[in-house]
Amino acid sequence: QASLSSSVAAGTAAPPLTLRTSRLARQPASMSGTQAPMEHRWGPFADNGGTCLAVSGEDYVVLAADTRLSTGYRIHTRDSSKVTQLTDKCIIASCGMKADALTLHKNLKARIVMYEHKHRRQPSVTAIAQMLSTTLYYKRFFPYYTFNVLAGVDDEGKGAVYHYDAIGSFERCPYTTSGSGSSLVMSVLDAQLMKGNQTIATPAMSKQEIVEMSKDVLSSVGERDIHTGDAGEIFIVDGGGVTKARFELKLD
Repeated sequence: QASLSSSVAAGTAAPPLTLRTSRLARQPASMSGTQAPMEHRWGPFADNGGTCLAVSGEDYVVLAADTRLSTGYRIHTRDSSKVTQLTDKCIIASCGMKADALTLHKNLKARIVMYEHKHRRQPSVTAIAQMLSTTLYYKRFFPYYTFNVLAGVDDEGKGAVYHYDAIGSFERCPYTTSGSGSSLVMSVLDAQLMKGNQTIATPAMSKQEIVEMSKDVLSSVGERDIHTGDAGEIFIVDGGGVTKARFELKLD
């Protein structure tokens, strides 16, 4: 007490009080009653949502995608197509980050123009599928944050659908889906197209039935996924080229 009184009299703070004050300052927010500091981070990637699906037929391909561009609860635009036509018989749909999708589609179209100048013909769907894989894998350490579906008609006149992950792993499949609502789409495609849960044989779906099913699926996803909606685009690729149609989805 004597030393404490002398230090106060001399106008200096006692070391024990200083130590105690610093310990109080380091207490968590739950103990001190103040707001805890909030950490803000920046990331190079963003998911702008949306859903696409593709189904291959005997001599055609049907691809559907919505047009909503959003981030979280914010809708940036209601009219942003996810689909780009690469050749007369090949289209690509990309979900994920819109900026990366635009860059990827631009690079693919440039590579296709170079191919046409060199070979005097458009590349086949098989060649574009391999080129897309190597393009994505080349950027594997800082990838394009896109999840792509490539669709078209191959050299034999058969429908071809390819599914990709973000770094170029791909496979050819009879049907596929990608995007924020893909888990809702895939179960319907499995039931209607693969028919693995049916015990009674039913005829295969026609082109028009697949188009109508694709519209119904996207409409159903729009009811449950906030990142899918506004409008849908239907693309049909066959021997005559690419045909496009548009239909409305929910706006909320």
